[in-house]
Amino acid sequence: MQHFARYEKKRVLSWNHMVKLKLINDNVDCGSSSIINNTVGNLLLAMIIHLKKIWNAMEVAEQKACQGYASLNILSSPLTIDPSLPLPHIKNHIVELCKDMFKDWSKLDDSCFLVERISGGITNLLLKVSVKEENCVDVSIAIRLFGLNTDSIIDRQRELQATKYISAAGFGAKWLGVFGNGMVHSFIIANTLTPSDMREPKQAAKIAKQLQRFHQVEIPGSKEPQLWNEIRKFFEQASVLEFDDIKKQKIYETISFVKVHDEIVELKEVTDRLNSPVVYAHNDLLSGNVMINNEQDKVYLIDYEYASYNYRGYDIGNHFAEYAGFDCDYTFYPNRNEQYHFFRHYLQPERPNEVAREDLETLYVEANAFALASHIFWALWALIQAKVSPIDFDYLGYFFLRYKEYKRQKDKYLLLARSYIAGCKINGNIHSDQTHLN
Repeated sequence: MQHFARYEKKRVLSWNHMVKLKLINDNVDCGSSSIINNTVGNLLLAMIIHLKKIWNAMEVAEQKACQGYASLNILSSPLTIDPSLPLPHIKNHIVELCKDMFKDWSKLDDSCFLVERISGGITNLLLKVSVKEENCVDVSIAIRLFGLNTDSIIDRQRELQATKYISAAGFGAKWLGVFGNGMVHSFIIANTLTPSDMREPKQAAKIAKQLQRFHQVEIPGSKEPQLWNEIRKFFEQASVLEFDDIKKQKIYETISFVKVHDEIVELKEVTDRLNSPVVYAHNDLLSGNVMINNEQDKVYLIDYEYASYNYRGYDIGNHFAEYAGFDCDYTFYPNRNEQYHFFRHYLQPERPNEVAREDLETLYVEANAFALASHIFWALWALIQAKVSPIDFDYLGYFFLRYKEYKRQKDKYLLLARSYIAGCKINGNIHSDQTHLN
């Protein structure tokens, strides 16, 4: 509020300054109220003309954006849908959206549309829409509704740009359209994995191979890794929250953000020295974002809300941390053998048994060091969600689970990273090949 008040004061002073400059330039007596009123009126007219030009420019920009979508056969609609509504109420809006975007469906009876909830994660709502067309052919699409208040943590413009190129590269579902607060995709016939599924050697190999392909995607624009920019942004938001709920506020006040800041500084200093390659990363490869069609032997990596250029080690380490699921059961975190199996299929998908041990050790250090950064990232993310999200999920509790795991593993993995940086060979005394990292 103080920042807003300062902005308002500055805006008023700027307006008064504009009026005074106009009077002085016109050699007008500043004491004449009638003349001041006329001058203000002229300034207002000038500003209206200027704003009209801005509005026209915005319209042109929107037209160009639509033309860009059109060139990719991407449909668009200005409609928005409240994802917090009960499914029966959402259905009516979904049907309206479908008729607005797909002209061939505009005259279909509402009974031709079947809307089902596929999943409702802790950010978005995913729906399957089955449509019985006039030729009696059933067509299915997927509609993803962005979670309420997620724009403060997700760069939607970056997501849209990325989706365009990732979809064109053949990853995930085909992008069909965009609307006020969501996107429309083709419906994938595949099974969403569970955290335990990802640990299976056969599935882990498939995911590793597909992730290696994903990391080859080229997206126009800056290739600066975004990890620490995002963590800095989240920290700035998370450290100044105020909760209306007294119980939540008391829990929140137990967090020492001075210590969290120091942890971030130390972790960044160490991981920067690892020189992990920068790739185009998914950054949110949890089980719900991996789908597999075993009959066709296809793996789909979906949802690119957090995708950006980032460190290779972070994307893989973050994926390993997701073996624990939302329950944060870190007994499922992959041991060295399981990680090496993943690395082999990531580094040389066609000849996994020919990967040099030095390359395995390098990636092992990277992934486990950056897994610490993953805990920090999602812990801060959870605090922001605890404040803004209407979804019934214990985000505050999730912060403490991730931060606790960070602190539990910190000394072990930073020692490993520092030893590697110093040129020391990784040995079995640091981690046992046969045990889970507990």
